[in-house]
Amino acid sequence: MPRVDIPVLSADRSGTTLTPTTGDPVNNHSVQNDGRTGIIVENSGSTVSRTVTFRIARKVDGFAVTSRTEVLTVGQKQLFGPFDVSEYGGKLLVDVDNAELKLTPIRI
Repeated sequence: MPRVDIPVLSADRSGTTLTPTTGDPVNNHSVQNDGRTGIIVENSGSTVSRTVTFRIARKVDGFAVTSRTEVLTVGQKQLFGPFDVSEYGGKLLVDVDNAELKLTPIRI
């Protein structure tokens, strides 16, 4: 199945309601990336750490570059980004290991 596309929220001085998307560990996700996109990732679980992976699109000398992997402890929330388009591509690929991870992409 294709990746689940997550809409990107835009920061606004009057406020933006943060609406997270539940992680899909089977199909994973994609996010439109213009180099000014960040993603809030929250581990909403109550028992174990969870892993999010940001896939790097570019290759070096024809070889794939190791993707960026981050571990979030129970209840932890972090903001990642921005993601350089030349490295991560115009469509950022995000993998999660469990549905307890909630994703909120934001363009700043």
